[in-house]
Amino acid sequence: MTKGLLALSPLMVFIGLYLGLSIVAGDFYKVPMTVVFLIASVYAIAISGGFPLNKRIDIYSRGASSDNLMLMLWIYVLAGAFAASAKEMGAIDAAVNLALNILPANMILPGLFIAACFISISIGTSVGTVVALVPVAAGMAHETGGNVALLTAVIVGGAYFGDNLSFISDTTVVATQTQGCKMSDKFRVNSIIVAPAVVIILIVYTVMGQGMIAPNHIPKVEYLKVIPYLAVLVTAVAGMNVMAVLVLGTLLCGIIGMITGGYGLFDWLGVMGKGVISMGELIIIAMMAGGMLEIIKENGGIDYIIKKLTAHVHGKRGAEMSIGALVSLVNVCTANNTVAILTVGNIAKRIGDKFGLDNRKTASILDTCSCAVQGLLPYGVQMLLAAGLANINPMQILPYLYYPIALGISAIFAILMRYPKKYS
Repeated sequence: MTKGLLALSPLMVFIGLYLGLSIVAGDFYKVPMTVVFLIASVYAIAISGGFPLNKRIDIYSRGASSDNLMLMLWIYVLAGAFAASAKEMGAIDAAVNLALNILPANMILPGLFIAACFISISIGTSVGTVVALVPVAAGMAHETGGNVALLTAVIVGGAYFGDNLSFISDTTVVATQTQGCKMSDKFRVNSIIVAPAVVIILIVYTVMGQGMIAPNHIPKVEYLKVIPYLAVLVTAVAGMNVMAVLVLGTLLCGIIGMITGGYGLFDWLGVMGKGVISMGELIIIAMMAGGMLEIIKENGGIDYIIKKLTAHVHGKRGAEMSIGALVSLVNVCTANNTVAILTVGNIAKRIGDKFGLDNRKTASILDTCSCAVQGLLPYGVQMLLAAGLANINPMQILPYLYYPIALGISAIFAILMRYPKKYS
């Protein structure tokens, strides 16, 4: 037992240090996660007994450069280039205007939710969706006399639809890579799990939105600029390799951007460079997490936690529940759903293999549970950003976050009811 706890102690150091320093600072984003991972990584190498120092570093480096991790990092690089190209070209504004132009007068709430869902699944980031739509939602609330906190919550909820399902979302990439399944397969299973939540929330927003008045001033839609998002969405769902999808989307952004005068060739190259650089912190975190977990695995920590987690588990239902609980707990501690999945992904894979779980459903559980929890954290970056853009307190938004709640309930339902049957 002592050996198992010692092997796991780097993970405890990481969570304890990050959580403790964040509480002391009163800000979960004041403490750089890269530094905390660095400290935990150095500690992991230091306490790894039975190996010479060079061997310990080799083990760490092996984990930080595994085949799956390297593929994940390449996807991050391409996703950064695509997202930056699309934003600079004006694709986000075009997509927002398209969604708003087709809204019936009494369908502002469900319409905004659908717009947030569309944009988030297209760009793969809840943060980007919040930045794009919360100012619009806040403006609409002021213009129509609506509840600013409610309309902001609608956007935050819709943002997690794409964070959970998008092919270029960090969480999707990490969940599928750690579980060894195709993104298209995970998408199908995940879609079935969350479909009831989406339908229920749309009904709720439709009922709540009756009597609201649509804004009078909506910019003209530039349909050409929406094409990259549509191309990415269609080709990804069709099963095209995600790296090819991202390359295609980036090229379309460049071509359309130069045709419409959004930027010139060298401006486009500069924007792509900034997009790639913007992924630097996530890439570093992923590599250090991979190295640290390899050390933990080599010292028997993974075997220990699997044994403890599954000691009273006697079937697939319990195994899935333990995976969902583990990623949720780590997410509460780190306030980052991508890091939470990175941290427990390998452990989840081992539990899944032990109990014969379908890796497509395991990936869906990891992603869905982490997104549900992240969406309800008042100290999460998405909530803080949304509150700042809407000029309100994060706690004012919390009571209206219906979709993250529905997302969590859907995940629990899928586990308890062994749904969908084909993947359970």
